[in-house]
Amino acid sequence: MRPVLSAILVFEAIVVLLAIPVAVSLGEVSGGLAGAVGGGVAAACLVATGVLRYPFGRWAGSALQVVAVALGFVVPLMFVLGVVFGALWFVCLAADRKIAAAQTHRGEGDG
Repeated sequence: MRPVLSAILVFEAIVVLLAIPVAVSLGEVSGGLAGAVGGGVAAACLVATGVLRYPFGRWAGSALQVVAVALGFVVPLMFVLGVVFGALWFVCLAADRKIAAAQTHRGEGDG
């Protein structure tokens, strides 16, 4: 499931980067501040993609879903997009747990 979670974070980074000019034009945020915050969140998404192999990577990705929704206070559409990405993220985490449990259960029956 790690490739799917990685894809979600990469696409989220792209969406956050695309929200920077929107924040500047519609949100009346300075370009420097929008670039720093948006760039930082996008970079954090990419870093979280790299650390998904560790347990804290999933926690970091989950925290970034909250951050993506919070960006909606500057760019209102990010409320919607953040919820969509968050839903995808948490559905994939739940599916990953079910798959792992099924594999563990199946492994117990073999031995």
